[in-house]
Amino acid sequence: MKALFSSAFTLGIVGGGQLGKMLLYDTRRLDIRTRVLDPAADAPSALACNEFVQGSLMDYQTVLDFGRGCDVITIEIEHVNTDALRQLKAEGKVVHPDPEALAIIQDKGLQKEFYLNNGFPTSPARLYAGLAELQSAVADGSQALPTVWKSTRFGYDGKGVKFLNNAADLHDLPDTPCLCEQPAAMAAEIAVTAARNAQGEVRCFPACEMVFHPTANLVEEVVCPSFLSPAVLAEAEKMAARLIEALGICGLLAVEFFYTTDGQLLVNEAAPRPHNSGHFTIEACYTSQYEQHLRGILNLPLGDPGAHSAAVMVNLVGEPGHSGPVFYQGAEAMMALDGVYLHIYGKSQTRPFRKMGHVTVVRPHLEDARQLAAQVREQLKVISI
Repeated sequence: MKALFSSAFTLGIVGGGQLGKMLLYDTRRLDIRTRVLDPAADAPSALACNEFVQGSLMDYQTVLDFGRGCDVITIEIEHVNTDALRQLKAEGKVVHPDPEALAIIQDKGLQKEFYLNNGFPTSPARLYAGLAELQSAVADGSQALPTVWKSTRFGYDGKGVKFLNNAADLHDLPDTPCLCEQPAAMAAEIAVTAARNAQGEVRCFPACEMVFHPTANLVEEVVCPSFLSPAVLAEAEKMAARLIEALGICGLLAVEFFYTTDGQLLVNEAAPRPHNSGHFTIEACYTSQYEQHLRGILNLPLGDPGAHSAAVMVNLVGEPGHSGPVFYQGAEAMMALDGVYLHIYGKSQTRPFRKMGHVTVVRPHLEDARQLAAQVREQLKVISI
């Protein structure tokens, strides 16, 4: 068996953003050699990997050539060329997540069909080939409004999602394949990150609750433990474990759920990689989501995902009206607080609502963590100078 640690073994990471950067914390600790591909010369992961390759994640030949220099290939973003990953797998490379599972998750329409075909409860939705087809359905009354519009591909961080209240809201939509989803009467939105290795071992991190910005459709904070009942949280973890097995994914699968006012758990979307909802695990869990992803894709025993502290994670995004060189106003004051951990992603330029970092607050009791998190939101601002 090839040695993983302190050897020539090379892990390839397609994507070099902040998720890759945090994954590299653990590859450095374990002395696993890494190679990272990203289109930006100043990508957050560029300085921490052993070898950085600048290039397009969607270009077939670029991804193929990159992967041929690696032993195992993984991703930190879904928007990559799956045909190149399929070819790498055919050539004998280990690719996680499996390219076929990734192709399903890249397309929200295919995701929705997979949930329905495999018995996972999810919100009713209708698929459309483009804008004209959607407009026609609204005009003839077959598509009811209000509805949640989602581009089937290339949506992220609140982009590619819009709430349609009336026909006038269709005018600003792009002409792209999409789905319209029946709005759920939500009591809460939660996430569970499951992990799996090639031996079939599956473990889940504790369910966390997500609080969204009212207009930007971005997660403002993540709270763990969730306020929902233990029975509901156990059901969510069971469903996440079943979904990662159904997709045949090794590594992580972050599963977002709607919990409705009538007590239903509905699968919303899933991501086969480290996820924003799991940042709190770095400080609050015995094994972080990043180390767990490594364990899963390298077929190592999975670590203990349990939480030893209550936690609130606050996303740091660019303030409205600020674009340009970044300045973290109030950072020094935050670092003087016990149990407050500041993570800066390494992006030199800020813009409104761009993810620039996060803060995790860990305390023995959740209410104390929430009070400190409120102080962080009030005093720490991402502005330009």
